[in-house]
Amino acid sequence: MVKQERALRTREALIRSAATVFDRDGFSVASLSAISSLAGVSNGALHFHFANKATLADSVEDAAAQRLDHLITDHEGTAGNSLQLLVNVSHDLARCLHRDVVLRAGFELSRHQARTGGRDLHRHWHQWVEAALKRADGEGVLNAVSPEAVAVSVVAATTGFEVLGTQDPQWLSHRTVTRFWQLLLPRLTAAAALADVTPAGSRTAPHPPAAVPHPPAAVPHPPAATARIPDQRGDTTL
Repeated sequence: MVKQERALRTREALIRSAATVFDRDGFSVASLSAISSLAGVSNGALHFHFANKATLADSVEDAAAQRLDHLITDHEGTAGNSLQLLVNVSHDLARCLHRDVVLRAGFELSRHQARTGGRDLHRHWHQWVEAALKRADGEGVLNAVSPEAVAVSVVAATTGFEVLGTQDPQWLSHRTVTRFWQLLLPRLTAAAALADVTPAGSRTAPHPPAAVPHPPAAVPHPPAATARIPDQRGDTTL
C-alpha cells in the first residue's frame, strides 16, 4: 500500500511538472529531463510511469479534462437559470486558467498541431456551452437567437481570452469576462429574463480551488531531492 501511494504521488508530481514545462516551453521544445528534474525524480522513474512525452502529454490532458468537469459540476444547481450558469462557469474557468497550470497546459496541448489523438478540451468546452444554451432556450431565457450560433461566439471569446492570457493575465480577469457578458447578454437574453442574469456572475456561485486538490510532491528518487513545482506565472490576484 505504501509503495502504491508513493507511486501515485510520483505520477501526479510528474503530471504537474510536465504541465509546468509544457506551459513554459511548449510541447515540441519540452524535454523529459527538464520534467523529471522539476518533479525531483530520476529519468528512470519518469519512464517507469510514462513511455514517452506523448503519453505524458495525454495524461496532462486527461487531468485537465477532470479539472474542467469538476469546475462545471461545482456550479450545477447554483444559478437560477442555465444562462446564468454559463456566465458563472465562464468566470471560474478564466480564473482557474490563470491559476492552474495543469488546466492551462491541457488547453494548450489540445491546440498543438504536432500532436494527434488525445483529448480536445476546446471541443469538450464547446459541447458543454452549446448544451447550456439549449437548456436556457428551453427555459425561455434566450431571445430569438440560435443557441448554436451563440455557442460559437462564446467559445471563440473564452478560448481567445485563454490564448491572450498566456501573455497578459488581464485577459483572464474578472473585469474582462464581465465586460464581455455586459456586451453580449442584452443581445441574447429575453427581455423578461435580463434582470435575472448577472454579467459579473451570481453571488451564489461557488469559488472552489482550481479543481481537484493537488497531491503532495513526489517522494524523490535517491539521490535527487524533493523539488517544489511552481506555477511559472505566480498567483496574481485579478
